[in-house]
Amino acid sequence: MIEIFFEKYIYWFSILLMMIGLYAMIVKGNLIKKIICMNIFQTAVFLFYISIAKVEGGTAPILWEKANLYANPLPHVLILTAIVVSVSVTAVALALVIRIYKAYGTIEEEQIIKMTNEISNSKPVLNDGDSSKL
Repeated sequence: MIEIFFEKYIYWFSILLMMIGLYAMIVKGNLIKKIICMNIFQTAVFLFYISIAKVEGGTAPILWEKANLYANPLPHVLILTAIVVSVSVTAVALALVIRIYKAYGTIEEEQIIKMTNEISNSKPVLNDGDSSKL
């Protein structure tokens, strides 16, 4: 039983990283920290997918008379694409955080929610100060 655990340590490590990233994304209130945790989660997914793609004794998919078993290059190509998408998502998320900071003056989630609730609960006031016409 313990041999199975140590043979598949890379799977356990990637699952641990996933759980750390997911937990921290839920618990942290700072938007920058949430983005960092999202990147940790994405990296764990990449690691897990690449570790599943490993073929024991497999070689690169190049025609060679000594090669009996070839490794599938498709998972590696998919992960390269996913890395590009991950960088793009991170860039957009950081741009949104900058816009949120300019609008609210903070990047703490609780404060932003509090400010948004205060804005939505307040009644608009007319120029003459008489709100009975609303």
